[in-house]
Amino acid sequence: MSAAGDRLQDTARQAALALPDVSHGYPFTPGLDVYKVAGKVFLIVTDDPDEQIITVKCEPEHARTYMHDHASITPGRYLDKRHWISLGPGPGVTERLVIDVVEDSYDLAVERLPRRNRPGAR
Repeated sequence: MSAAGDRLQDTARQAALALPDVSHGYPFTPGLDVYKVAGKVFLIVTDDPDEQIITVKCEPEHARTYMHDHASITPGRYLDKRHWISLGPGPGVTERLVIDVVEDSYDLAVERLPRRNRPGAR
């Protein structure tokens, strides 16, 4: 079953907040809810009710596959279009897929941190 826009965003927010050392706020503009780990962005939730999307970091080869398989997954808005994707509600965009892409995005952000800054390194 496809996730509706508000459920897609709520699922993404809950998945992000369940991960270690996550912070969130509105550093760019009031309409973009930004989730970070150790200062690195891994999820952006658009607060515009007419455009219920999330944007996550993604390996380029996975991004191409997601975009090929889902019409509502597009190159990332606001950021590098090779390394970020935006997900909107649509066929095949399930809650499980949303959780998976949020967790993968978090993992990519953590991998790029110095070991001393990674969650659990204290």
